[in-house]
Amino acid sequence: MLKIITAQQTKALDAHTIAHEPIASIDLMERACRAFVTWFTQRFDNSHTVGIVCGTGNNGGDGLGIARLLQGWNYAVTVWIVRGSVAESNDFKTNLERLKNTRIKILEITEAPECSVFAGSDVLLDAVFGSGLSRPPEGVYERVITCINATATRRIAVDIPSGLMADQPTTGACVEAHATVTFQLPKLSFLFPSSHRFVGDWAVVDIGLNKNFIRELPGDHFLLQQKDVRKQVKKRSTFDHKGTYGHALLVAGARGKMGAAVLSSRAALRSGVGLLTVHVPQTGVDILQTAVPEAMLSIDAHSDFYTALETADRFTAVGIGPGLGKSPETVKALKKLLENFQHPMVLDADSLNILAENRELLHLVPPGCILTPHPKEFERIVGSWQTDFERLQKQKQLAAQLNGVVVLKGAYSSIVGPDGKVYFNPTGNPGMATGGSGDVLTGILTGLLAQGYATLAAAQVGVYLHGLTGDLAAGEKGMNSLIASDLIDFLPEAYRRLG
Repeated sequence: MLKIITAQQTKALDAHTIAHEPIASIDLMERACRAFVTWFTQRFDNSHTVGIVCGTGNNGGDGLGIARLLQGWNYAVTVWIVRGSVAESNDFKTNLERLKNTRIKILEITEAPECSVFAGSDVLLDAVFGSGLSRPPEGVYERVITCINATATRRIAVDIPSGLMADQPTTGACVEAHATVTFQLPKLSFLFPSSHRFVGDWAVVDIGLNKNFIRELPGDHFLLQQKDVRKQVKKRSTFDHKGTYGHALLVAGARGKMGAAVLSSRAALRSGVGLLTVHVPQTGVDILQTAVPEAMLSIDAHSDFYTALETADRFTAVGIGPGLGKSPETVKALKKLLENFQHPMVLDADSLNILAENRELLHLVPPGCILTPHPKEFERIVGSWQTDFERLQKQKQLAAQLNGVVVLKGAYSSIVGPDGKVYFNPTGNPGMATGGSGDVLTGILTGLLAQGYATLAAAQVGVYLHGLTGDLAAGEKGMNSLIASDLIDFLPEAYRRLG
């Protein structure tokens, strides 16, 4: 897994690499510049004019090195050096000296410029501040950032958008990049919704920082990778049978909402569960038996919604919530299920809304459960937050309180275990913002839990698979036309990718 480290740890990692490779700091900077230029030249040919806005610290040194390398590729390059309160770093000085006797046009900004200053560049690179920034930009720096954002051109940040804090809330002026090329590891702030308008699409380039030191660094934040998920997928054996892969129960659906039960059921079966029973009200019997013939049914006494379940003891996992409704009888039935079923559960949709409206039920949630709220459902449970960092802290607190896993759905869905460790999921796309997508995830997670996956492993594998199905579906059908049942159709291919 890619470890996400703090700005302070990044500084220590640079120092360790310099001391133990060993490599001079200016040569490490050159390595970073070359990695950036490799990324850049694969996307923009030298018919594009390039402007680079540099501070006087090491991020500015990166910008100067990139300018020299791009000139070597026959790009027309203009450099602006912003001179304010930040002293020149040694590596900045060295790279500035290396620009002598080149064709690169170098201009200096010492006071607030007019916002037309950067006009004329096809691509504008931001190298004003790096990840070591500790306070909002002021004075000439703030004005320069405003002017960068006002320039109608493609904007790309070197390592991190200037003004963006790597691991704390951003409060001041910040470059709004269309893309960010970051060195070695992503920054925590890249993974939050509030940062997207600053970061844009981001990519990580390897600059050869010491990987042993990275492994030894303490950390609670990680980005899932396919190789990590692949290792956790259970392999099938010759003499396995349907009993080997568990018996899942889905409690889902109410009158007018049986589609949610169908989607969850089909997803659970495609996840590989051995047996599936679906508890539905009487109105859903014909629908489920027609749409999902592989599932068995448990039929509620009520015609329209869930009111009671005889027993859940024979099931290895339970998923509850999709299309459930919130009738008083359903609230009582959920309470009884939470009291009596002490195996892993997946709680989603209306089961979460019931918990939010009846908070006394939270203490009944068994250990090892997975909760899968979207942001609004999460807010109903934990209350509002001011920043994404505060939101993540509330997610950690809820996972610890329940001794389970909380999955907050969205771009880079965050998976938090009871120990407070956070795993961000890189798969998925905006096409999955469609009704029923969450019901599919509930089915996948319930099926994995029933097969004997540990709670955290089920969450990691299930969320990654769910996003991967969306990526595969979008690749064939496009994002605009994607619907939830497409995700189920692509589950077999997603599993093959992890095989």
